[in-house]
Amino acid sequence: MRERRTAEPYKIKTVEPLAMLDENERKEALEKAGYNTFLLNSQDVYIDLLTDSGTNAMSDKQWSALMMGDEAYAGSKSWYKLEEAVREIYGYKYVLPTHQGRGAENLLSQMKVNPGDYVPGNMYFTTTRAHQEMNGGTFVDVIIDEAHDSQVELDFKGNVDLDKLKRLIDEVGADKIPYVCLAVTVNMAGGQPVSMKNMRDVYELCQQHGIDVMYDATRCVENAYFIQEREAGYADVPVKKILKEMFSYSDGCTMSGKKDCLVNIGGFLAMNDEDLYTRSRELVVVYEGMPTYGGMAGRDMEAMAQGIYESVDDNYIKHRIHQVRYLGDQLIEAGIPIVRPVGGHAIFLDAREFLPHLEQEQFASQALAAALYLDSGVRSMERGIVSAGRNKETGEHNRPKLEMVRLTIPRRVYTDNHMDVVADSVISLYEKRDQIQGLKMDYEPPTLRFFNARFSPLSGNDLIK
Repeated sequence: MRERRTAEPYKIKTVEPLAMLDENERKEALEKAGYNTFLLNSQDVYIDLLTDSGTNAMSDKQWSALMMGDEAYAGSKSWYKLEEAVREIYGYKYVLPTHQGRGAENLLSQMKVNPGDYVPGNMYFTTTRAHQEMNGGTFVDVIIDEAHDSQVELDFKGNVDLDKLKRLIDEVGADKIPYVCLAVTVNMAGGQPVSMKNMRDVYELCQQHGIDVMYDATRCVENAYFIQEREAGYADVPVKKILKEMFSYSDGCTMSGKKDCLVNIGGFLAMNDEDLYTRSRELVVVYEGMPTYGGMAGRDMEAMAQGIYESVDDNYIKHRIHQVRYLGDQLIEAGIPIVRPVGGHAIFLDAREFLPHLEQEQFASQALAAALYLDSGVRSMERGIVSAGRNKETGEHNRPKLEMVRLTIPRRVYTDNHMDVVADSVISLYEKRDQIQGLKMDYEPPTLRFFNARFSPLSGNDLIK
């Protein structure tokens, strides 16, 4: 029997006109931006798949909640609503608001990471690793090997390799490991989830050695959905209940509320340890604000509290994952090389396979992202050698095995028709992939270079010959 189609579990109340530049106008905008999609003006973008961070569409209840915002400098009523939501849905005892996720990463790294420490994690993330390194730590990748292969089909490619983690503990000693950073899901692996069993096993191992487990919980609801869909024993368990169990296998988390909390700004640091919370309260005043607002306005805390509750609705998250999958399935059917299986928040084009004629040092992912914008006005993001930065000791490029372009789907923003436009553009580029040339880097920032680096084509002025 033919599978019945479903529609978005929401209806549209307000619309925003989109820019539809012609090819010459897009070329001019791309050159002005130094072939870096981060530097494009949003007014020049048709379909914006740069990121799902802060690009969510809020619900009518969230917009209403904004009007209830208490902007008191201390003791805001809105803060207590956010605190209650985090405790109810995630289960942590203590919560501190931050202006966004990297604010929480900064606080955690300053408190926990000392020079000479090692921080294991299931693949790096850019800002997380930067904070760890700025405090003297060294990130160690302990994800399973399959996560570095874009074509391996595995239900939980975000899992930690327990043998790798055990070896690190034996080699450097538990006292040199302040915490394990467990991302759920794993962004840089293609939005891949971690199984409940793996979370439980990692937590039990770390408890044996007195090592904390801190989640990067940015897309935790998506991870919970994959557990419901793929892991034995969870098919009939609500996402909300799965999420609560997930967090029971951790000591705390950093959260960018700009993703799964369905808001445009904000984040938090949560934990169960009272001493760590006390230290955090002191630092949050220095870097973020009072412990009852932490860099957020009261209205944003109101909207985030409401968004947390909405995020665990099973109908919402099912559609969220299926819209990403809808785009991925079209590309797979057309033979486009993407990271498989399709992850939670984005489609990741495999730039190595898409542009095999380009060397990694010719910034294939950056070139492909630029070419996609030039072709259709669709903005995407490089996730490869540029994002990986340089080795802090040798100064050489870090060369990740995965060289990707991320097509990131904002929550509740686009329809499936928009996904059709994206698919058509990617397929069109693939048909003329041999004509796409590489880039050279004209300006390289010292830190997190992918945000502000500038590029130009290797020869001439035409990216697509």
